[in-house]
Amino acid sequence: MANAPTRLLIAASGTGGHLFPAIALAEKLPDYQIEWLGVPNRLETQLVPKQYPLNTIAVEGFQQGFGLSSVRTLGKLALSILEVRRILKQGNFQGVFTTGGYIAGPAVIAARSLGLPVVFHESNAIPGKVTRFFGPWCNAVALGFEVAAKYLPRAKNVCVGTPVRSQFLDGAIDAPLDLAIPEGVPLIVVFGGSQGAVAVNKLVRESANAWFDAGVYVVHLTGDRDPEADSLKHPQYIALPFYNNMAALLQRATLAISRSGAGSLTELAVCGTPAILIPYPFAAEDHQSYNADVFTSSGAALTLKQSELTAQALQSNVLNLLQSPQELANMGEKAKAIAVPDSAEKLAQLVREVIET
Repeated sequence: MANAPTRLLIAASGTGGHLFPAIALAEKLPDYQIEWLGVPNRLETQLVPKQYPLNTIAVEGFQQGFGLSSVRTLGKLALSILEVRRILKQGNFQGVFTTGGYIAGPAVIAARSLGLPVVFHESNAIPGKVTRFFGPWCNAVALGFEVAAKYLPRAKNVCVGTPVRSQFLDGAIDAPLDLAIPEGVPLIVVFGGSQGAVAVNKLVRESANAWFDAGVYVVHLTGDRDPEADSLKHPQYIALPFYNNMAALLQRATLAISRSGAGSLTELAVCGTPAILIPYPFAAEDHQSYNADVFTSSGAALTLKQSELTAQALQSNVLNLLQSPQELANMGEKAKAIAVPDSAEKLAQLVREVIET
């Protein structure tokens, strides 16, 4: 009788930064039977491909301070651990993979309590509290940035980069855009990650007229949380909440203006897109600034702090770069040098080594 396929539970929830690397990994394990662990009403209910059954549990993060809400959160955590244990046992899973966040705690605890191996992927340059706490419990911690290893001295760290969606690697990157952008004109692409960036959106709208005067087109991915998303109208301006073919869009871009979540940076690197980075100032432990530092220190991007940034400063920084094509080309080359195009394969190989031995 043929061996039954390896069964893997993937715990990834909440944002594109957590979900896209996990989906990219799953695509590299076609011989595995994979199920998903997520939270109701989060992005995974829309993004996880239908071929991976989605199990959901009620779990949330701890707020600052200790009070009644912390007691309720602890109660939910205990129940969620029991629920994940039930899922793992009933499904005869042989291992767990997680990309961190709230979902990782119950997933790691449940798996280790059953003696099952766990691989954890940390995409940020400074690991989050969940990674630092649970990393040593895991059989391997896969890192997106080598610099993260110094924050995880007791974990078994392996640097593999951060996997990107298959569209960035399968030829779609050269596909024509279905947007009304003339050939040869400078193009700025603005995006704030899977959740958008309202503060960046406002700065861009206040800056854009000077860019239009210089012949620039702007594709602005506003997210779906900006009440003023439709407030700017101009023939050289295209505002969309999201755009599916990000690979082709970033390949066409002359310059990107972006947050510095690990997923966004990975996509910029693979496409070799020069960027102005505006780290989200309220990200946990300011991790987006640490991510941006990796790119800025290598010359792949320019970082501007949101707290000090005015529309005029953004306007002039963009125009200065657009007037320096050689500098843009150098930034793009340095971004490409950071990319790990075979990251998904490396991560899949690590998962196989951990789970099948």
